[in-house]
Amino acid sequence: MKIKKLIALAAIGFAIAVSSGVSTTSAYAAADGKKIFKKCIACHKFGKNALGPDLTGIVDRKAGSMKFKYSKAMMAKAGEGLVWTEANLDAFLKKPKKFIKKTRMSFNGLKKESHRKALIEYLKTLSLIHISEPTRQEAI
Repeated sequence: MKIKKLIALAAIGFAIAVSSGVSTTSAYAAADGKKIFKKCIACHKFGKNALGPDLTGIVDRKAGSMKFKYSKAMMAKAGEGLVWTEANLDAFLKKPKKFIKKTRMSFNGLKKESHRKALIEYLKTLSLIHISEPTRQEAI
């Protein structure tokens, strides 16, 4: 599956979320989150790994569960049962190195709560796309 198709699926997922009862506030937040995601795009992609892991379906996913070479610190947290809930994503995005000491993620974090919430709303729209592992591998 080509990345353009993946983006198109994300747009469809966003439209489904909006039409299926997701509040317009969430929809607007997701649109803002897409803009905020530009800070992440250097290291993270959807549908394939880059310098950081694939973020498709990150919300409510078990940490360290993708085919990716994670840091020892991330794998230790995964071993403790870390799941990327909205609350955990918020804490991680606020100060990654405080949430997971010795993480390889070099990003300093998003100070504004509104930016973190918007980014999480955007990530949730991409979590609506359920892509099987073989399809993810085809996108790489």
